[in-house]
Amino acid sequence: MKTIVLVCDGMADEPVEQLNGRTPLEAAKTPFMDALAREGKVGLARTIPPGFTPASDVGTLCILGYDPRQYYSGRGPLEAANMGVPLQEGDVAFRCNLVTADGDRLMDYSAGHISSEESAKLVQHIDASLGSERLRFYPGIQYRHLTIFRDPSLTEILLKTACSPPHDIMGWNISEHWPKGPAAEELVRLMETSRPLLAAHEVNQVRIDLKENPGNMIWLWGQGTQLHLPTFREQWKLTGSVISAVDLVKGAGRLAGLEVLDVPGATGYYDTNYEGKAQAALRSLKKHDFVFVHVEAADEAGHNGDLRQKLLAIENFDKWVVGSMREKLDTLKEDARILVIPDHPTPVAKRTHTAEPVPFLIWGKGISANGAEAFGESTAKATGWMVEDAHEILPRLLRGETV
Repeated sequence: MKTIVLVCDGMADEPVEQLNGRTPLEAAKTPFMDALAREGKVGLARTIPPGFTPASDVGTLCILGYDPRQYYSGRGPLEAANMGVPLQEGDVAFRCNLVTADGDRLMDYSAGHISSEESAKLVQHIDASLGSERLRFYPGIQYRHLTIFRDPSLTEILLKTACSPPHDIMGWNISEHWPKGPAAEELVRLMETSRPLLAAHEVNQVRIDLKENPGNMIWLWGQGTQLHLPTFREQWKLTGSVISAVDLVKGAGRLAGLEVLDVPGATGYYDTNYEGKAQAALRSLKKHDFVFVHVEAADEAGHNGDLRQKLLAIENFDKWVVGSMREKLDTLKEDARILVIPDHPTPVAKRTHTAEPVPFLIWGKGISANGAEAFGESTAKATGWMVEDAHEILPRLLRGETV
């Protein structure tokens, strides 16, 4: 039996006045998800356990069947796993954003969604200027990069320091959201020191000339230590793959022993290659029994407060990902199960993640319909099916249990 997980990052939302009190998911045209909802089972699931910051790292581990209360150690280690940066005991990995700062105001968490080619030059410049045997900077994708502290004397205080995700503080005063805790002074010093180094770089001078947001500051957050996960082969005696443009999702897949598939044109933004991801997943199912497909666009739209783009991202996900997978499976008449779920809500009005339960649906062999007429937050709540620990959903599907 094939098991397919389709994740539309940040798809869940809250009622929006412009949509007559509907959520973006409820207002979007989603004929394929609605069809699966009618034929399958719909409910609400808590992907963010109480006490955890709502984020894709926690949500992704949950959806993959790992209890964050047992396995979560931070966002940075997941990104390091995908980037091939080994962590030793005592190392602390931070997510390092390239952001746009204007004086004391953080204007853009993504530096205008700077290209990977441009940002690599900036991060390499920072590493050459500030790096050492005990501190390294590694370029990643677009604005998402990595900083590693290899200093055992700092490990404990770095982990005890609270850092704000930059997408939570766009337009706010930087000085009010600096890291807080025992290593705050060290982290603030690094971030402040990066500003003149980046401001003077040719890449940013060109971006300013082109009226694009410069990557003129680094922002450190999401720290954690090395992480070990039991693999899918060890737990379920099966192999699988993960498809995403996001390092933390691919890193979680690598740690779970899944094959990471790169899709040309997968950008992690509005213009991502939806159909290419679906086709790569279908090819993967000829080799593996499990595939995890992640699409980031709806989350980016939520952070940008862009309702139109969020609706479009949900509709593209439905048409090119869910629709492509469903039609092909029907043609092949394979035994299969599909799970469709967001990792957390990213309401356009709030422009940040929340920890509310998310709607999800399961469809396929052994799945009994529970009366949902469409897929959305209201219909999921109306079914009365609530899964408090979302990490329990996938193991039940993989075990072939009747749901």
